[in-house]
Amino acid sequence: MSGSEPSQEPRPVIGLTTYLDRAKFGVWDTRAGLLPARYLDGITTAGGIAVLLPPQPVDAAVAARVLDGVDALVITGGRDLDPAGYGQAPHTETDRPDTARDTWESALLAEALRRRMPVLGICRGAQVLNVALGGTLHQHLPDVIGHSGHRAGDGVFTPKQVQTVAGTRLAGLLGPGSRVQCYHHQAIAEVGAKLVVSARDDDGVIEAIELPGEDFVLAVQWHPEESLDDDLRLFTAIVAAAAGYASARVSR
Repeated sequence: MSGSEPSQEPRPVIGLTTYLDRAKFGVWDTRAGLLPARYLDGITTAGGIAVLLPPQPVDAAVAARVLDGVDALVITGGRDLDPAGYGQAPHTETDRPDTARDTWESALLAEALRRRMPVLGICRGAQVLNVALGGTLHQHLPDVIGHSGHRAGDGVFTPKQVQTVAGTRLAGLLGPGSRVQCYHHQAIAEVGAKLVVSARDDDGVIEAIELPGEDFVLAVQWHPEESLDDDLRLFTAIVAAAAGYASARVSR
């Protein structure tokens, strides 16, 4: 091989959290680690390598070992968080808790933040980030805003216009606003420590939060994986942040 050939930086590896739930495929009906393929498509189309991180028994050492193998963490959508984690009794409309996933994602997030690793939260992931930093949630958004327009039901995503907050990382990525796809009946109430709101919708609902500063820690209440044909910017951003993190890690 000629020494004059340019070197190519390896593609960054992004870990995505998953469900652990019942699945049917072929002759099988069993529990499985699951994640809609559109999340993977978002990462790979943006130039990253996607790795699935299914819920499992965890402690700080396990979380650290898992994150040794990735360059960024994406906390994906899914079931409602256990309201006990933010000091509330469950609402009648709140999902039965998935404590294994709650514990798994909380441990991964804590270790990612400790390492200053890039983090992207999507829907449930925004709520995980907010609660981890001491925030709370509205357990049933229709009680707050008077309608169920953020979750139509039956797996149908609702288009919503969001307005970003000037000066935030999200505004730098999306500009002053964007049309997004929503499917959530809960939302951020009290914002966690050090977090800032980076987008709201026309109902005033918080649709994105982030940690200010150099570290890429950003979470959106909507589902960017449902807009891949039109808008890859959030996936491109987390892949680019992961590449920068990987490069800095190698140079240390």
